[in-house]
Amino acid sequence: MKIEISAEKREAQGTGASRRLRRTGKVPGIVYGGDRDPASVALNHKDLHQNLMKEAFHASVLTLNLDGTSESVLLRSFNMHPFKAQVQHVDFQRVSKDKKIHMKVPLHFVNAEISPGVKTQGGVVSHVLNELNVTCFPDDLPEFIEVDLSELSVGNSLHAKDVKLPKGVEAVLHRNENPVVCTVILPALVVDDEPAAAAPAAGDVPATAQAAPDKAAEGGDKKDKDKKDKDKK
Repeated sequence: MKIEISAEKREAQGTGASRRLRRTGKVPGIVYGGDRDPASVALNHKDLHQNLMKEAFHASVLTLNLDGTSESVLLRSFNMHPFKAQVQHVDFQRVSKDKKIHMKVPLHFVNAEISPGVKTQGGVVSHVLNELNVTCFPDDLPEFIEVDLSELSVGNSLHAKDVKLPKGVEAVLHRNENPVVCTVILPALVVDDEPAAAAPAAGDVPATAQAAPDKAAEGGDKKDKDKKDKDKK
């Protein structure tokens, strides 16, 4: 997928100049790398913001049109406003076709629904990594890497070295490093506690209280009986 972006050179530098530039609907940026000096640029905010919403924009070799000339660049970083949907600054790096680049490429997980762990064992896929750091020549850079989960069972994991990479692409791993990319686990069972014993409603008398005689009432009844017997005599 070929993505082109347009920019113009900017002369004014500093915080104040960048603030004034943003008020006009543009984003200050810089292009660096290669055998040329860094160049300060300005880009249309609306176009840049829309491109940043695309996954491919973050993992593709871009064509930057700068004042009538074109060059291949990679998006290296961008800063957003703390609470506004506003891009504050953007950095691009020049690339050469004959030099390898390092890039983080998004992972697309496929065939989870037909894997034994999900289809027959009731498991769920837990994603540990969503992107993989790779190295390759610019022309070999993929927009994403597919991760096939069709053989995974519950309790099994897929590691970085298990991922099938496109031709010319190598994973960047340290010595003896082989991180887990994803695993299939059984979902945790949620067991509700037994309902607490119902409290007696207002006015209800517990059975034990009903069975026990009221000693005060019993004493009063006995006195009344003795008085009646005395009167008869």
